[in-house]
Amino acid sequence: MHVKQQFHKLISQPNFADPPAARREYHRLVQELRLDGERFQRYFRLDRAQFDELLTRVGPRITRLETNWRSPISAAERLAICLVTLQLGTHTGSIAYSYRVGITTVGYIIPEVATAIWECLVSEFMPVPKKEDWMTIAEEFRQHWNFPNCLGSIDGKHVNIQAPSKSGSLYFNYKGTYSIVLLAVVDARYRFRVVDVGAYGRRSDGGTLASSKFGKALQNGRLDLPEDRLLPEAEHLGCQPHVFVADEAFPLQRHLMRPFPGSNLSRRNRVFNYRLSRARMIVENTFGILSAQWRMYRRVIGTSPGNVEKCVKATCVLHNFIRWTAGSPAAERQAPDPVDLQPIRRVGTNNATREAIHVRETLASYFSAEGAVPWQDNVA
Repeated sequence: MHVKQQFHKLISQPNFADPPAARREYHRLVQELRLDGERFQRYFRLDRAQFDELLTRVGPRITRLETNWRSPISAAERLAICLVTLQLGTHTGSIAYSYRVGITTVGYIIPEVATAIWECLVSEFMPVPKKEDWMTIAEEFRQHWNFPNCLGSIDGKHVNIQAPSKSGSLYFNYKGTYSIVLLAVVDARYRFRVVDVGAYGRRSDGGTLASSKFGKALQNGRLDLPEDRLLPEAEHLGCQPHVFVADEAFPLQRHLMRPFPGSNLSRRNRVFNYRLSRARMIVENTFGILSAQWRMYRRVIGTSPGNVEKCVKATCVLHNFIRWTAGSPAAERQAPDPVDLQPIRRVGTNNATREAIHVRETLASYFSAEGAVPWQDNVA
């Protein structure tokens, strides 16, 4: 009994030589990790220079005043708590125990810091593309992925969440889980250019696009897209519009290409589907990179949909921040494995206009003639 009393006294009233603040994980482990750059980067997904730069940007927004009644958690520790939570995807209770702060405190810190990250970085690392930006993206798709006049790859990703109370089937998706949708437009270098977060999981990708600001702007011609342009070495085909590429869950539109449906396709249509899928897989690969960096995507997130939306937006802009400030790895220049390039068969709408059908037919003819690449027949 005497041993038990001593144990309970030890855990309730620690008697360490260090002050309470120094017993936190930030003041021990994190400071030790700064001596090892590789481990620091694995822990935060940012290297030391990126962490310090990010802290400089968001620090003024997340700093709290010191008063006579409290000593606030520093901006650096608040940023560390948020990044570790996004990176590990663990419950806030585990982070609270590690950092020796209250669970409620962690619950307030994460969405607040995530919002500050998004607001401080989005204007520089995910700005709304202008005409010159779209033209640069199109040139990179032509050079790296052999798809001219392509402005980006579009797809949606379901972010699993705990079922919100009294939400019915709004968040229940076709996979049998509860989720919100991350709709993204990705450029040829695996960078997010447009994201729309928060749509109900029950919606299809096409429905999510139609209800998003980006989808409405695309439909109404308010995206400042470049003018129609000739395809390389195919002047006889005339000027063709710039397009986004997507899978069969999206509708066929003048500026949005999807594969030819069905499995009994001619060689020409199979080649088109391969070339489109080769460019479209960029967004799938980007989602894979995002999930590998921020493991919260591999778990069911047990917080409100509003807070999940803030965390998702923070990880997307951090993804761009990392790639822009650290340079592009060699993996960016490698094409996806041809085995995985067949289009995913999903049920989608097909209310295509004649103009959109004509654009797809023109591209299909181009990819089988002037725009052919040597290996496409082996794959298609």
